[in-house]
Amino acid sequence: MRRLLSRMWWLLSKPATHLSLGFLTLGGFIMGVIFWGGFNTALELTNTEEFCTGCHEMRDNVFVELQSTVHYSNASGVRATCPDCHVPHAWSSKIARKMAASKEVYGKIFGTISTREKFEAKRLDLAQHEWARFEANDSLECRNCHSSESMDVTLQSKRASEAHERFLLTGEKTCISCHKGIAHELPDMSGAQEDHAQNSAVLQSYLKELEN
Repeated sequence: MRRLLSRMWWLLSKPATHLSLGFLTLGGFIMGVIFWGGFNTALELTNTEEFCTGCHEMRDNVFVELQSTVHYSNASGVRATCPDCHVPHAWSSKIARKMAASKEVYGKIFGTISTREKFEAKRLDLAQHEWARFEANDSLECRNCHSSESMDVTLQSKRASEAHERFLLTGEKTCISCHKGIAHELPDMSGAQEDHAQNSAVLQSYLKELEN
């Protein structure tokens, strides 16, 4: 054992040009901690409402629309910010989302939605991308606040409770299937994909049944 320890000490203190291997290892560890801390700090800075609304494209369009909804102002005083709805909470999913969102930098540089007219022309396409993402992850961001396990449907209106029991709790549909436009204005749906139109028709038909 003593010989092994002596050997390890010799290896760590052995000169590597001018510095010992132990010093280089310790220095590498410290630099790794600094890099990781800086990376996470930068990540969190890009995960704030202030960052999201830093460009006029978001601030003058969807953020203005959010301010008139219950997700922005309500009796409880609890407000959902941009990243609450558009960035996953889990670290690995958050990184994947950030990587996918990097193309937004390209859009900013080339002015893809730099004017209100351009934004409205792209609104349907942008909305459908988000709807597809929510459907793919079973409305994960919605469920971070509105979990089906804690949802007491007996406290809801008859229409809401029956719709949730039939569609949400059975897994037939997910939150975004029925709650499109809950935080932002709906785009012109005349050119929407057929499946979205069918979902809307099914929901409206069922809601009419409840009202009768």
